Amino acid sequence: MTSPRPTLRTVPTADLGPDGLRELRTFLDGVFTDGFRDDHWSHARGGLHVLASRDGVLVGHAAVVGRQLVAGDLTLRTGYVEAVAVAADARRQGLATALMTEVERLVRGGYELGALAASEDGVGLYESRGWTRWRGPLCAFTPDGRTEGDASRVFVLPTPETPAVLDPELALVCDWRRGSLW
Repeated sequence: MTSPRPTLRTVPTADLGPDGLRELRTFLDGVFTDGFRDDHWSHARGGLHVLASRDGVLVGHAAVVGRQLVAGDLTLRTGYVEAVAVAADARRQGLATALMTEVERLVRGGYELGALAASEDGVGLYESRGWTRWRGPLCAFTPDGRTEGDASRVFVLPTPETPAVLDPELALVCDWRRGSLW
């Protein structure tokens, strides 16, 4: 018997409410078996959530939050993708593709660039969808100054607003946040 097709909805963090936030945090804690820390939770909030449900049960999630990235002398309004997750029993059914299709629509429609830090398992998905790995050094602005040489796997997605002069060989610098910078 085939599982029913999941329904997708896009919701701002502010509209999830206390119960929705609890349900989402519980879901993410369960999917990220290697640990979904409070800083990860913080990074995934404050933007838009793409939620996938099947029979009223949450089976997938991705968030798009606003960040500022700097490449050379360009400061880019970036739709940063966080907490892409699919329940174990819903994997390999096209759900990550459906989530990313909506994420990419949001990014292309409202930002100068899309970006994300990929897990080793996620690299193939993002590459297959046209996201490209940033080739230049990865850095961050911190309270102690600019860091150099982050080892994250950062992928970007150009949008209709991406400046034509964007050079993926330049250093890409992210804004400060607690926890993992990318």
